[in-house]
Amino acid sequence: MAEPLLIAKSTIDCTLLPRMANRHGAITGATGTGKTVTLQVLAESFSRIGVPVFMADVKGDLSGISQPGSPANGKVKARLDQLGLSSGWTWDACPVVFWDVWGEQGHPLRTTVSEIGPLLFARVLNLNDTQEGVLNIIFKYADDNGLLLLDLKDLRALSQYVGDHAADMRTGYGNVSAATIGAIQRGLLVLEQQGAEKFFGEPALDLDDLLQTDGSGKGVVNILAADKLLQSPQLYATFLLWLMSELFERLPEVGDLDKPKLVFFFDEAHLLFNDAPKELLDKVTQVVRLIRSKGVGIYFVTQNPIDIPDVVLGQMGNRVQHALRAFTPRDQKAVKAAAETFRQNPALDIASVVTELGVGEALVSFLDEKGMPSMVERALVVPPHSQIGPITPEQRGRLITGSALYGHYEKSLDRESAFEVLRGRTAEAGAGAPAGSGASGPAQKQADFEAKLQAQRDAATAKAAADAAKHAPKPANSMGGLVEAAAKSAVRAASSSLGRQLVRGILGGLLGGGGSSRRSRY
Repeated sequence: MAEPLLIAKSTIDCTLLPRMANRHGAITGATGTGKTVTLQVLAESFSRIGVPVFMADVKGDLSGISQPGSPANGKVKARLDQLGLSSGWTWDACPVVFWDVWGEQGHPLRTTVSEIGPLLFARVLNLNDTQEGVLNIIFKYADDNGLLLLDLKDLRALSQYVGDHAADMRTGYGNVSAATIGAIQRGLLVLEQQGAEKFFGEPALDLDDLLQTDGSGKGVVNILAADKLLQSPQLYATFLLWLMSELFERLPEVGDLDKPKLVFFFDEAHLLFNDAPKELLDKVTQVVRLIRSKGVGIYFVTQNPIDIPDVVLGQMGNRVQHALRAFTPRDQKAVKAAAETFRQNPALDIASVVTELGVGEALVSFLDEKGMPSMVERALVVPPHSQIGPITPEQRGRLITGSALYGHYEKSLDRESAFEVLRGRTAEAGAGAPAGSGASGPAQKQADFEAKLQAQRDAATAKAAADAAKHAPKPANSMGGLVEAAAKSAVRAASSSLGRQLVRGILGGLLGGGGSSRRSRY
């Protein structure tokens, strides 16, 4: 059985029991109070006992976990002396794999269109009910005809095909109007112009690659470079929720373990819950409650505990609360919420203490051996054994190219899928068309297939350029059109494992059910 993990010290050691780590947790506190270092301490503690970790690096600071720390850091040395830990302290690094949706600061991270599914796409594209129904017809037609939807050009091509053959499909699938197809196509072209095509394609992420240990038995820390991704906050939330849901769908039930199979840190967690409808929150709560039986611990990191709905916060058994600032009524509400959700300590006035905590100081309560929250303690978080702060681009580059995964995800695949099949049909239809059949026939329509796509791409490019000029004062929101509706859809689509028939893309899609057999690359 793994030894307790020392996270903070007061008059007693505040330790996290590994077998209680899959009961989830929360790290909260105002900006600059030490949340990132606490996250790093937790991540490297899990890694040391052989637990893989996945976390998003929204500021670029967490890459230092890949390098050993140094006694030359005066603040760290002072904290070690203050806690009486200087004697015998070791400086150590964790095995790290870097990921990046854009493939710039890590291995490219992709999924397929079919794994995302029609419901999530409908929300991302901000479709109304009628348009969403047509999108479901498109995915259903793909299923019925064995057409793989892997990347955006597959979905775009099939959408046009369905529109051009709407009359033939009316009896079997329902009415499909040209206006509706046009709305879907415009949305897909905007997605492409905003760079989302990098996220859709193959090779798709193999979840087994997140569950690795190195040769010494340490869990691999998977770090998603999220500084650029966070400029599109709803896409960020959508992606991480999709990943959490895939883990829930693919991993087998394991019951109570001595330590988790994976710990998943969701930084900037408030983005997941902004403007979320009730049914969406119900699905998140369901996934969080049930995923612990798969051996996965979910840890939300955010500024205020009130950013996390009560029904979800109630599932967070392990808590680290850094300082809060009570400058506004909302801040005062957060202070009150933090004070009321801890198991009270008669020696502490939590509502007062939480506003007085220094940097690296926190209110800490972990689950005990019976699964009950321990009495809250005011404690100092221990420093990490690894480097605090980011590494250099050269160091990152060496780690990426030296990874056992290097070369696998870097080579984009474009195997035969819906686009290629439909292009083949176009060629056959064109070859078999009678002479003089004219441009009004279906065969000639299909002969114009790729020309139409190119024309639409050109139009979208021009529109995107015009929009960019019009909204030039807000460059940070250049992907706003992509993600405006994604927040409302993320949990509804991703966490609906019990509704797998409708959300088949997120919880097991067109390309198959369970994950492949685990293969060690380390």
